[in-house]
This record gives sequence, C-alpha cells and structure tokens, in this order.
Amino acid sequence: MNFSTLKEIFTKLFLCSICILSFGYSQAQQLTEKVNVFLGSSGDHGQLSPAASSPFHQLSIAPQTYPNLHMGYEHYAKEILGFTHNRFEGVGCQGSGGLIFVKPYLTNPEEKLVKETEIAGPGFYEIGLRENMQAKFAVDGNFGTHEYFFPKGKKGLLIDFEHSFNRAFVSNEYEISPDGIILGKIRSKTTCHVGVYTIYYAISIPNAELKKSGNRIEVILSENQEKAELKIAFSSVDKSYALATLTENSKLDYAQVKSKSTLIWENFLSHIVVKGDPERENLFYSLLYRTLQSPYQTSEPDGNYRGTDGQIHQTKGKRYHGWAIWDNYKTQLPLLELAYPSLYQDVVSSISDLYKYGKYDFAGQNEPANSVRTEHAAVVLLDAKKKGYDIDFKSIRDSLIRDTARFDWAKPDKYLEAAYDMWAMGNLFPAGESENYFSKSKTYASIWNKEFKDLTRSDVDRMSARNMYQGTIRQYRWNVPFDMEGLRNLIGGKDALSEQLDEFFDKQYFNRANEPDIQSPVLYYASSKPWRYQSLVQELAVDTVIQYYFNDNSRGIGPHIDRIYKNEPKAFVRTMDDDAGAMSAWFILTSIGLHQPLIGEPIYYLNVPLFEEITIQYEKKPLHIVVKNFDSQHRYIKSVKWNGKDLRRVWMKREELAKGGELIIEASPQPTDYGADSIWISSMK
Repeated sequence: MNFSTLKEIFTKLFLCSICILSFGYSQAQQLTEKVNVFLGSSGDHGQLSPAASSPFHQLSIAPQTYPNLHMGYEHYAKEILGFTHNRFEGVGCQGSGGLIFVKPYLTNPEEKLVKETEIAGPGFYEIGLRENMQAKFAVDGNFGTHEYFFPKGKKGLLIDFEHSFNRAFVSNEYEISPDGIILGKIRSKTTCHVGVYTIYYAISIPNAELKKSGNRIEVILSENQEKAELKIAFSSVDKSYALATLTENSKLDYAQVKSKSTLIWENFLSHIVVKGDPERENLFYSLLYRTLQSPYQTSEPDGNYRGTDGQIHQTKGKRYHGWAIWDNYKTQLPLLELAYPSLYQDVVSSISDLYKYGKYDFAGQNEPANSVRTEHAAVVLLDAKKKGYDIDFKSIRDSLIRDTARFDWAKPDKYLEAAYDMWAMGNLFPAGESENYFSKSKTYASIWNKEFKDLTRSDVDRMSARNMYQGTIRQYRWNVPFDMEGLRNLIGGKDALSEQLDEFFDKQYFNRANEPDIQSPVLYYASSKPWRYQSLVQELAVDTVIQYYFNDNSRGIGPHIDRIYKNEPKAFVRTMDDDAGAMSAWFILTSIGLHQPLIGEPIYYLNVPLFEEITIQYEKKPLHIVVKNFDSQHRYIKSVKWNGKDLRRVWMKREELAKGGELIIEASPQPTDYGADSIWISSMK
C-alpha cells in the first residue's frame, strides 16, 4: 500500500470520526451553536467580523461590504464588494488586513452585488446574493475553501492582490504553475502602518482559465458551469509550505472543511463549561470565541518558523505571532493561561523569541504575521515564570536590558507604565542586579504626587491631557498595580481610597471603552469597602451603566446608557474596540469569578461568578466552581470553600487552581466582611 492510499484512508477515517462526534453532540446543543459571530460587527461597537476562521490562525474569510468598518464588514450594509482573507479582529487604527480580494460576477467585475441572506458560525460563512448567486466559505487552520453557485451564462471571479484595508498594501509577487496553481508572497503594513508582515499563499481554482494582468487575475469560468471552487492556503514561512497545505487538503470540499473546523472550535470552547441562564451562556461563548482568534500560529508542522529578523528558525513546539500585548496583557493572555495552559507555554516562548530576533514596541519590517504592539512583554514573561512556565531568560537577558532604554518617562501615563516594567525587571533578575530596577520603579510616587494626586486641576477629566494616550488623569492614576499598598498610602489610607473610588465609579469618570483603567475595580480590595469590588464587576458586566467617556472625545455631550456587553451586532459601548479579545476576556474572567489584580504575581481575586456552575477542564483534574445560593442580585461573598474546607479568604493562588478541585462560593444579597482581614495586596515594601 503506497503513502497516498494510506493517507486517503486516514483522511476518510478522520472525517468519519467527525460525523460520529457530531452525532453525539447533536443530542445536546453544541457550544459552537451558542456562538453569535455577528456580535460587535456593526458600527463602532467592537470592530469585529463574522469571518470564517480557525482558532489562532490568521486566515479568515469575510465579505468586504460598502460601507465597511475596520474589519471590512458592516452587518447592516447590503452592498458586497467581494471577499478578503485576513483581518486583525477588534483593533483600531482603521483596521488592518483585507488581503487577497476575490469577487464573483456574472457579466463583468464591476457589477454591484447585493446581500439577501447570510448565515455564519465558528469556521464558516455563507451568503446569498440578489444576483442569484451563493457563496460559502470555511477555514481550517491555514487552509480555506470557497464554493460559488451561479446561474448558467457568463460568469467569473476577479482576484485583486493589491486590495487591503486602510491602504496598507506594500507588494505582491506571484507565478502561475503549469497546472494552474497560483503561488505568491504578499507584503502589507501592520496595524497602524508601523511595520510590515508577509504572507505566502497558494491558490487553486479547478476548471478555470486564468488571465493575468499585473496584480489582478481574471478567472474565466464556463458558461455551463454552475459551481466553482477556490482553495487557498497560507504560510508564514515560505511558498512551499503553503503549497503543501493546499495539496494536503485539495480533496476536501466545503462541508468537510466546515465539519473539521467546527470540531476544532468545539474543542477549544469546551475547555470552559458554564451552566446558567441560556441567554447569558450564549453571550459567554460568543465572547469566549473572540478571545481565541489571536495570536496566530506561524510555525509549520516540522517546527520551522520565521522570527522578526526575517530568518527561518526551528522549534520543538509551536510558535505564534500577532500581538496586542499593551491591550490584552491584563485580560486575554491571563485567560489563555488559565484555560489553555498547554498552549500557553508556546505563546510565552513566542513572546520570549521577540527578544531574541527583534522586539519593537509596535512592529518591525519583517513581522511573520500582522501585529499591533508588544509593550509590557517583560511583565507577561515574569507572570509566566511565576506560574511555572519554562522561559530561557539567560538567552534574552541582554535584550531585556536594552529594551528598558526605550521606556518613555516623559509623559505621566507612560511613567507609570515604565515603572511597572521596571518592577517586572527587578523580579526577573537576581538580588544583586534587581535593586536598580526596583529603585527606578519606586520613583513612580514622585510623579504620582506631581501629576495624579490633585484632582482639582482643570484638565484631570480631559481625554489625552498632558500628552497622555487615550485616557484621563483620573483614569490613569490607578495604574500602579505593582504597589497597591503604596498607592493607598499616597491617597491617604483605606477610607480615602474608598471615597475616591466611589467618586470615580458613582460619578462615571471611568472609561470602559478602553484599557487604561480596565483593572481599576480591583483596588476596592485594598480599600475599606472590599465588598464593593464584588458587586461592581457584576454591575459592569451585566447591568445598565452610564458611560460618559469614549475614545474620540473627553466627557461626551451625552452619555451611553445601556449594558456594555450585549449579544448583538452593536454589542459594546460606542468606540469600544475589542482589541484582540481584551474586552471580551474581561467579561469571561468576571463570569468565572477570577481576576488577576497584578500581572506578574499569580494571585486571583474572587467574585461571585455569573453562572451557577463552571468547569475549567485540566488534564489531570478539572476545576469545578459552584455558586451556592445563586441569584442575579446575590453579588456578595458570604463564604468560600476549597475542596470542602473554609478558605477564609477572597483570593486564590494559581498553584491551587492548577491542581483542580472544587471551589464553592456562597453568595449573599448583602455585603459581608468575609475574608476582609486577609486580603492580599501588592506592595513594594
């Protein structure tokens, strides 16, 4: 029996197993069926798309609409310009991606297409067009398939390699092989046009004539042909890998690719199982889905991958790229670690690689995938180290030190962020070398007294005052997570901290549309009113709130009065980007009752979860969280039991959670002082 025959047998067996598993899942609703991929896909309410995609892969296929948003798609738009193959979900800077544009047509490529119906879910997207055409797309890893259905008569496809979102196209080179396969390399600017990334691709279109004209290819189809397929593969390494992926999957049709992708999504989503209100479950899985889009796997099965130096390197595991660390290091990355620890080792090894091959605050000229920014990478590596992950600090030591020379100490907000990074550096180095970093970190107190203490100054509530980035003095002043005790002392003690936090939240000075103050609620656990944290996170997650601040102005003429998280196309607060899963992850962490107040210290603050039961699947033993006396208005912790014993505290260590077990949180309708005398808070003493 030859290899090809054996491979075909295994492929059929795998697809058969999918059918069997799918039948088993059909007895109860699959988690993928709970996902609304249209969440956040209209207006400036998340900047998300319903693209057919695969977990942690950059190939994604979605319509390009007119008008469009950052992802190239607006849910309520009717005109379809065509379909594109990548996007960085939820990011700002007018979006990035939109490469390899494909448009089906009947008479000529300039004709208008109008959407009549669409259906989508994790891994697939289907659309019906008024022009009596249909299109279906499915993505599995680095492979995607198109299926088009046409009436008889003149028809074709247009491929435009110069198309991109936000005028980001840099260059493209390709060739058409004798058997009609298009092999190429396309380069485009990263998010915010800072760096450049490269995608290698392979495309096949059976039974078609290809007419090449620069960076456009017209695909001529037979007038009697009523169905056409286009198959595409990506690689971050080179064209030969893209071709190998295309060849390996060439016999799979749309239904088979969709089934494979659905099973993979089901596996990822099932790492956290929640039981409670069905509508809230749907919102939960729709947001969890959003946290599983990036970073992107850039290594090939043989371990080859490209670094940010543009060279090919080798790994025994997997490598990822496509970072938005400044945005999501407090939420999405900790969530990935908590729910997917085996994957997370490769994620942090990939972050470590940045220091080996070229780390930029945003991006360089040889990015292996689309990316945004990497500030606070050292904090993430420290966090991973303290959670037991293997980081080769010796090999990146000098690069870590050099990176500190780029820290910005000139602006008030950047000063506090740089002090946090210096605190992390102090924890990464041995005692003899750490003191300089700790000393520099402690100087935050002087800048805090100078810039953040006085709230009577006229500009404290003006967005981007004093050259700060997307935030106010009142929002950034809480950003000292590494020394909550020191910050509390600067403010004037527990009571003063409670008073100022109450004013901040009760008078709506917060901005849930962005990340600068995203973790500010945890400071209540350092105040004289720790119970307020427990109710506040639930209020922000599920209640109607008043939001005055947006990312395009200061306090706003009129407030946004609504829930922040809704399972609909206009999902989030206006101007609130999901930022590579950052905002979605905050909701997930609140839902399961676990927030990390200090990235870099493996401690989690507890709150009453939003579900009666939660199970996080671990290899050895699951973590089972149960809420006793659950009710939508029972938001305070009355007691906590860990494996049957009274915990006597409202926080837990990562090493405890990692072992699995049962966490029972008894909820109360009234505030309690349970655990108030033993709350862990960070301190630089």
